[in-house]
Amino acid sequence: MPARATHRVRPPIRKAPFVVLTIFVLVWVAGVATGEPQRVLEQAWQVCLSCIGIG
Repeated sequence: MPARATHRVRPPIRKAPFVVLTIFVLVWVAGVATGEPQRVLEQAWQVCLSCIGIG
């Protein structure tokens, strides 16, 4: 008796991870465009300087 070919059914592609990743990238780009990384680094610099008693 010859073996019958079995076809595997692919599971549907999940869309939620792509939507979440797209939203993350958009928010990240908006933050970089408004200069947030520079502001965060300036605040971290001030906290570090005041921690060691210089600032």
